[in-house]
Amino acid sequence: MIKVLVLYYSSYGHIEAMAEAVAGGARDAGAHVHIKRVPETIPSDVAAEAHFKLDQWAPVATIEDLPGYDAIIVGAPTRFGRMPAQMAAFLDQAGGLWLSGALHGKVGAAFTSSASQHGGNETTLFSILTNLLHFGMVIVGLPYSHQGQLTLDEVVGGSPYGATTIAGGRGERQPSAIDLAGARHQGELVARYAIKLAV
Repeated sequence: MIKVLVLYYSSYGHIEAMAEAVAGGARDAGAHVHIKRVPETIPSDVAAEAHFKLDQWAPVATIEDLPGYDAIIVGAPTRFGRMPAQMAAFLDQAGGLWLSGALHGKVGAAFTSSASQHGGNETTLFSILTNLLHFGMVIVGLPYSHQGQLTLDEVVGGSPYGATTIAGGRGERQPSAIDLAGARHQGELVARYAIKLAV
């Protein structure tokens, strides 16, 4: 059975919710899925004072986990138009995997959130995807088979480069049904491509 890792960082729970939707889509496609998060690099007292969501249930990943999966879907919020330091610090430890080619040919994808519609969703996706391409991974985005990203009836996330959500300037907006549907669809597509590549 294909193994998929949904690897995420979430300060306030928005990306955690998207990760669960991505994982659900991959499971629906027949994959065995693990959800893991990267370590928090901010001191715990500072994180608590900033009201970070500290009760996340997903286990913390290690770099050594990554080669054990057929596909890796990476999610992180935008920080000034790029991935946050927590995710970057984790991926920066993967030099040995890059050198050995341990991730070559595996399927990769990205998802993100931002405070506003134009707050860096796409550049953050590219900052994640750039890493995955350097690792030799085969990239899957979120094509317009997810028609929800075309709606004009409400504010929605979504991009052909990956699933996204809009959190609001104070984190007041949780992922909408359309955002979560996009995340599920992307997870399903990643698993389906991984299954095809494994044949």
